[in-house]
Amino acid sequence: MKTAWVFPGQGSQEVCMGVDLKDLPDAKAKFEQAEQILGLSILELCQSDKQKLSRTLYTQPCLYAIESILADLMRSRGDEPDLVAGHSLGEYVALYIAGVFDFVTGLKLVWERAKLMDSAGDGMMMALMGFDRSQLETVIEQTPDVVLANDNSAAQVVISGTPAAVETVKGQVKVKRAVPLEVSGAFHSPLMAPVATEFEQLLESISFADAQVPVLSNTEPVPATAAAVLKQRLQEQITGSVRWREICLQLPQSGIERVVEIGPGKVLTGLIKRTCPELLLENVRGLRDLPNYTPRGQDLRFLKF
Repeated sequence: MKTAWVFPGQGSQEVCMGVDLKDLPDAKAKFEQAEQILGLSILELCQSDKQKLSRTLYTQPCLYAIESILADLMRSRGDEPDLVAGHSLGEYVALYIAGVFDFVTGLKLVWERAKLMDSAGDGMMMALMGFDRSQLETVIEQTPDVVLANDNSAAQVVISGTPAAVETVKGQVKVKRAVPLEVSGAFHSPLMAPVATEFEQLLESISFADAQVPVLSNTEPVPATAAAVLKQRLQEQITGSVRWREICLQLPQSGIERVVEIGPGKVLTGLIKRTCPELLLENVRGLRDLPNYTPRGQDLRFLKF
């Protein structure tokens, strides 16, 4: 059965995520590597209050580390993906798992990305649920300084831009629900161009390898393995839209039958289910969800499968 692994991004973080991994030797090694790079403890950040963990500066490296560790543990138990994808920040985990760069390189990229995005201002993002898509697209096209940042599903999107422009769209389009997001800037929009330019200088200094499995990128949801292509798509991600709805549609077209969301929450699973209900969906949010997990002190002979 062809399997895709998908990795969630900012917004899926949960207090105490990853704490169940702290005693595993491979996880401990990566937590120690992360602390050397960040000067901060991932586990301590994950156990801090919700407000602190939700700050872009801390959310992104924490998610990257936890999701990478969980995916490595999946592999150690014999599971392998035939294709990978990640939502925004999650794309960095997908590239790591595809062998495009190592864990440390990915974490350094994520850390710089987080610092740049955390310092961005003068913008906002708003999630919209239940709307007429043609009306929404028309209003966005006619309104300067706002874009469709996350096309998550037919019924859920995120718009990004200046506060005035975002409020204009909200006022002109009939929606069932509108929720402002707690972020520091207009992510995935042209307003992030200064951040993208600065990040590009770092990205140019990093060597990418060809991916060992195809990757569906946010800005171009067509399977790719070429290092140069994946690097260019990653650069475009900061100002480009997250085309998650199209990624979902591409999964069955690529022969995928099973999708495993690796990381906290079930956001991506829900989005995929709405778009492609025929796919088999699984979640690995922590140690207990891993294949062949044995609770400490229990004997496999007494477990029912």
